[in-house]
Amino acid sequence: MKKTKKPCARVGVIGGSGLCACDAIKDPRELRLKTPFGAHSGPITLGELDGVPCAFLPRHGRGHVLTPTEINQRANIWALKSLGVARVLAFSAVGSLKEELPPRTFVFPDQLVDRTKHRVSTFFGGGVVAHVAFNPPFAPEQNKIVFDCAVELGIKSAFGGTYCCMEGPAFSTKAESEMHRACGFALIGMTAATEARLAREAELVYSQAAMVTDYDCWKEGEEVSTELIVANLHANSANAQRLMRLAVPRIAAAPLEPAFSDALKGALFTAPAARSKATLKKLDLLVRKYL
Repeated sequence: MKKTKKPCARVGVIGGSGLCACDAIKDPRELRLKTPFGAHSGPITLGELDGVPCAFLPRHGRGHVLTPTEINQRANIWALKSLGVARVLAFSAVGSLKEELPPRTFVFPDQLVDRTKHRVSTFFGGGVVAHVAFNPPFAPEQNKIVFDCAVELGIKSAFGGTYCCMEGPAFSTKAESEMHRACGFALIGMTAATEARLAREAELVYSQAAMVTDYDCWKEGEEVSTELIVANLHANSANAQRLMRLAVPRIAAAPLEPAFSDALKGALFTAPAARSKATLKKLDLLVRKYL
């Protein structure tokens, strides 16, 4: 009997609001994977982008059915890792906290502040503790490759800045928006913090392409409106499709960044004799190379 080839991918793309598919993937097929943490957001599309095995996962599910808090981030990251993914290019819709970052700008942040309240942001616990280094939160070399691709495509882009992650799903009040501006943050979003932390624990090289849809609610005359956001989402989605096609093969060819790909080295703090065997078995995909 002929063995079925195990599905695999080298690069994972996570689509955010308004980006529920990757049109450029050739020979696409959909799959759902079992994970120790339950179901991932939606069907993963597996195929190739210019010869690179690639997996696309819609963060909010197909049709945008999950709030930021409802997203099972552990299952999402685990599913990509189990496919052999070593790199993740994540797209997310964000609000701008700076005049010079208008709607339809793609920003590649270099820092992150987590202001979420109800998220599970680690794979560890239950008798196995790990403390990973999390600075920088986004892979600088990979981010730069993707930024250069965006510039090459003529997409208005900016490199650097702090992404502030709020709980959601409601948008900010003006007081909150002004507070975040006073802190010097560049962007406000609802998903990157948990996703980036879990990607680090899974030793995935993680980039964030933050797509500006609005000025949050701080800029007079340009307050958040559903109609405005939807129009900008569509424009950003079209540019994201172009960016994926150019960037995925380039990041796949670049060297891995050890701060990400070896993030668990030395991070398991629990004494070997005290580690829960059941938890080690559950987390085998992540920890096996260090045992």
